[in-house]
Amino acid sequence: MIELEPIVNVLLHFFGFFVAMYGISAIQFEKALRQGRTFQAQVLYIGLSMGLGYLIAQFLKQLMLR
Repeated sequence: MIELEPIVNVLLHFFGFFVAMYGISAIQFEKALRQGRTFQAQVLYIGLSMGLGYLIAQFLKQLMLR
């Protein structure tokens, strides 16, 4: 029998990452940073999305355990 917990964990992390990317996309990092620093803005965008997505996934996992 296949265990579903690892699959659920991966799906929760992907869901959290995409929700975070959607929410953070409202912020224009390019305006806050210096001109010509779009690569750094993209790295910041992805890093914040990953961190926030992790937190969202952990929160949802804790909700499911209760």
